[in-house]
Amino acid sequence: MHEILVLYYSHRGSVRALAEHIAAGIHQVPGAVARVRTVPRVSTVCEAVEDDIPADGPPYVEVRDLEECVGLALGSPTRFGNMAAPMKYFLDGLAGAWLNGALAGKPGCVFTSSSSLHGGQESTLLSMMLPLFHHGMLVLGLPFSEAALGTTQSGGTPYGPSHVSGSEGDPVPSTDEVQLARAQGRRLAEVALRLAVAR
Repeated sequence: MHEILVLYYSHRGSVRALAEHIAAGIHQVPGAVARVRTVPRVSTVCEAVEDDIPADGPPYVEVRDLEECVGLALGSPTRFGNMAAPMKYFLDGLAGAWLNGALAGKPGCVFTSSSSLHGGQESTLLSMMLPLFHHGMLVLGLPFSEAALGTTQSGGTPYGPSHVSGSEGDPVPSTDEVQLARAQGRRLAEVALRLAVAR
């Protein structure tokens, strides 16, 4: 089995829900399995530390997760049109993985959530792609052959799956958002397996 890393940070559960649907899409592809990981919060107070093991949800990511995966789905909430600080902090610490080419030649995709429809989702997705390009990854989007891209009234972009939680912060994705997240997981797994066989 080839493992695809689904790595995310989620503050209120929306990005976590998308990650779970992307993982479900990965599991639909024979020979592929999702390895789901998260990153710890960061603090403005240097002394603050997180427990080594999260209270709930998946374990924290380690560099070996990046080295061992054959593909990467990267998710973060939108923060003023950019990824959240915990994900950026983790990515900023990957100089060793970058030097070693741990992700070079592997496919990757990105996903996000925001509270408003025009809350900066697309710029967040595009900004999350930049580190992946620097790591030499092959970045995948969602093609318009995915019918839900033309019908969604909430999240979902050609740059990657997304969710609009609304002013109440509803973490449950819409039917179209679920379809697009699962389609992205399948697409990532299919491409990753083709590339893994070719290596």
